[in-house]
Amino acid sequence: MELRSKGIKTPRKKKPKVLAVTNECCTGCSGSPACVEYCPVEDCMFWVEDPESGHFGRIDVNPQLCIGCEKCTSKGPNGAFLDGCPWDAIDMVSFVEVEKRVGPMAI
Repeated sequence: MELRSKGIKTPRKKKPKVLAVTNECCTGCSGSPACVEYCPVEDCMFWVEDPESGHFGRIDVNPQLCIGCEKCTSKGPNGAFLDGCPWDAIDMVSFVEVEKRVGPMAI
């Protein structure tokens, strides 16, 4: 399956405060994830096969491309669901914490 976010292709111009990171709750929404549709950055969010879960997979985020816009989560006041992930499978993690996991990143 070739499921990737579409949108801007220009590199980010500044370090975002937070980056999207999928957590263990992600099931890829059975191949129809809302988060990928809402992501405004080309190839930032993409489908990853998960052989252990049969036909399910999950979504991963490229930390080098994420701009921290939070459109993939889009929670409203008091946790009301607006758009994005309905399963709370995306955490917004500080840029510094993500760099600790993946190593130094350019802007």
